Amino acid sequence: MLLDVRQFGIEIPLTRVANFGYLAGDRSTELKNSKSKEKQSFNCGKGRLKQEKRRVQINIGMMSLQGVDLKPRRGKTLPLFTDPEVAAPAILERAVQKMKAFNKDMDEGPYVLLYPDCSEVVNVPGSEKPFTLAEYKKDLGKAYARITLLICLEKHFRGGDDTSDSDSDIVITSRSTAEFNQADTVVFEFEPRNKSTPKHKPENEGEEMNVTLPAIIANLSQPIDHGRVSRFNISRANVWDGAVRGFKRTSYSENCDMLVKCTDDAGVFEEEIDSGGPRRELLSLLMKNLKDRPIFDGPDGRRFLVYNANAVREDEYYLAGKMIAVSVVHGGPGPHFLSEDLVHYLAGQPSFKATVDLITDEEVGKALQEIENAASVDALREMTMRHSTMLQTAGCLRHVASVEGKKGIVSDYLQWYIIVRNSSVIDRFKEGLSALQFLNALQQHPTLLAPVLCHSEKRLTALELERLFKPDLSPPGSNRRLRESHTLGYWADYLLDCEGL
Repeated sequence: MLLDVRQFGIEIPLTRVANFGYLAGDRSTELKNSKSKEKQSFNCGKGRLKQEKRRVQINIGMMSLQGVDLKPRRGKTLPLFTDPEVAAPAILERAVQKMKAFNKDMDEGPYVLLYPDCSEVVNVPGSEKPFTLAEYKKDLGKAYARITLLICLEKHFRGGDDTSDSDSDIVITSRSTAEFNQADTVVFEFEPRNKSTPKHKPENEGEEMNVTLPAIIANLSQPIDHGRVSRFNISRANVWDGAVRGFKRTSYSENCDMLVKCTDDAGVFEEEIDSGGPRRELLSLLMKNLKDRPIFDGPDGRRFLVYNANAVREDEYYLAGKMIAVSVVHGGPGPHFLSEDLVHYLAGQPSFKATVDLITDEEVGKALQEIENAASVDALREMTMRHSTMLQTAGCLRHVASVEGKKGIVSDYLQWYIIVRNSSVIDRFKEGLSALQFLNALQQHPTLLAPVLCHSEKRLTALELERLFKPDLSPPGSNRRLRESHTLGYWADYLLDCEGL
């Protein structure tokens, strides 16, 4: 039905009708534009989320001039989260910022970004492709988390400054930095090509020749406040109990000097002032007691940590680690009974050379010995099936194609038995060992500090044995003194003859 407005005498100007159409059209266009913007913003939101998910983790370290070579600095590795499509300049900028955030002693730049072989990051190694993290990872064939890049002062890399920024002094990182140092870092060797030409290639990353063990201990002992003391009341009849009470006391601090007061067998309190003797006596007896604690297993001189539920409840693993760190830094002896494989693991070294004789469990030791003695493939397969439950528990059960496969099975089981199955208590032990930054020093100077923890055979010389005894001589000029002097000469000759045997 149509309504003719003309019969009512109403006149509507055409311009208004036209304007109404325009307004309706504008409103429709505005609605479309707003929906389009909403879709775009929604899509952009998803894009941002997708982009955030593309962030990956790599590892960054520091390279410095040590002598005439560029060498990575120990304990200076940090994780870095970045975009995989990022290029070298952006990584360099973020790496420098991250390092400065955790190392307040960093020198002012400029810095350069280097591969682990000391070549500058310009192209992807072995190609003309400009470096991007994604391309590098693709050619390398490794996960992002196993990529390590390093930064170095440009003046050291270009050779513009002859001064050495050597790490001759021990570098002690903070506890928070040490936690970052647990990141999995692997150094890859590359043959330099094109623009990635090395300035210096490190041949030996061992200990610096000018660093000595006394210097390391002296550096670690600097935070000790000799004006304050932590008191230990020790009974020689039960050294362990007194030491535990002293270390667990709420007022105890490893940064304070140790005041040790002992009671004699009759219970009389000794009033002597501790000038060092009682402290060293306590620490020596404490290390001997520690060796026989149930938290350790293995033969004498090659002890390793084992899980003990009661010791876990008493937090004995943390306490043992702290006792060792305090003993060494406060001038006492080291334990000298830990297994080399355990010490290498604590120091972050991959070396593992444990043997079957380290196992004190008769059944386990016998099973591993049978596998190790297998003379043929058939015999080896029979032994692996016989002990399949034991091997499967450790994740070592596998098909063997040759007799040589027995070495891998035994080695993997030993590593599981000594390290992997006890990893939780080893981590707690490491936390205690971090007292006074001792664990950091061990990781930076393993060659020098490992002998403090491990047993080492040392031949006693005639001079050392002679110095162990102080003769009580008669007054000078007396006849007895003359005979005693002759006797001392004979005694010294006797020691020399024994040394030559």
